[in-house]
Amino acid sequence: MSAANNELPFELQIRLDNQQETGVFADFASIWHTPSSFVLDFISVVQPAMLRKTEDGSEAPPLMNGTVCSRVRIPPEQIFQIIKALEIQSQQWLSESGRSEPPPPWNPDFSRETN
Repeated sequence: MSAANNELPFELQIRLDNQQETGVFADFASIWHTPSSFVLDFISVVQPAMLRKTEDGSEAPPLMNGTVCSRVRIPPEQIFQIIKALEIQSQQWLSESGRSEPPPPWNPDFSRETN
């Protein structure tokens, strides 16, 4: 890399607080964007889906309550590197687990965007 362009290589030392070491479990993520960032809301289901009826007595889609357990905002410049890293890690996971394709979503209704 050229020092004239201020593109010297660097090392990044990352520190993880003990309280964050175990991570946060999330059942799924909702991903959306603004002009200046991508937002990943990681959501945990807080109770089983509840059956519902409409005002006329017909069945309505079940309601599942969830809570955002973590929100991460990422600059647009980084989202494509994250997508690439997720692709690499998912292929490694498939190889290590002996699977030939990803497992099906646990809840197909949440595999599409819900916002």
